[in-house]
Amino acid sequence: MGVAKLSIGGNSFIGAFALATDSFALVGNSAGEKHADIIKKNLGVDSAKISIDGSDLIGIYAVANSRSILLPEISTEADVACIKKALPGIEVHRIKTDLNALGNNILANDRIAIVNSEYETSEIRQIEKALGVEAIKLNAGGFHTVGANNILTNKGIVFNNRTADDDIDAIRPFVKNYSQSTANLGSLSIRLSTISNSNGLIVGEDTTGFEMARIAEGLGL
Repeated sequence: MGVAKLSIGGNSFIGAFALATDSFALVGNSAGEKHADIIKKNLGVDSAKISIDGSDLIGIYAVANSRSILLPEISTEADVACIKKALPGIEVHRIKTDLNALGNNILANDRIAIVNSEYETSEIRQIEKALGVEAIKLNAGGFHTVGANNILTNKGIVFNNRTADDDIDAIRPFVKNYSQSTANLGSLSIRLSTISNSNGLIVGEDTTGFEMARIAEGLGL
């Protein structure tokens, strides 16, 4: 669809406030029609406005693929009901874990989940079942927070610039395209700086043209 720049509430770390899959996007309640329009134009999906336990930090607390959404236990029954009403046909699951910033600790597409290696085996099994994927433990670039520091879609992956070759090689069999980059003028929190799916890419306002090109390359755009 396209590539665009955006800020949310004056913040360039737009991935903290939203996430996208090939089927839908989730955005915090503070997002406006402008944000929904940019997501629709560039990613080709409609946005559902939600909160998680009163927070707009959707991209930090939630993880999703085209079929399912996984929420931390702090999410309320009202949160779940709101999502189910907005996205009929999409499964919504909750998990109890100390690592409840799921979006920071898990990357997912429709085939795999890359997860913080500190998750217990029982928690990883729950993640796999909820998202219908195979989970792979990884600490890319020395970061346990693989969901905050890397980007994954159905078409490709972007690793943060500190990621070692061995970690990249562990994931390359599962993806077609890959690259390494920073975002928002040198930040290694590249997923928190972006909203993306197989159709397009939206980056934080501070992202340079070179960073944008590197990220788009890794995502096969």
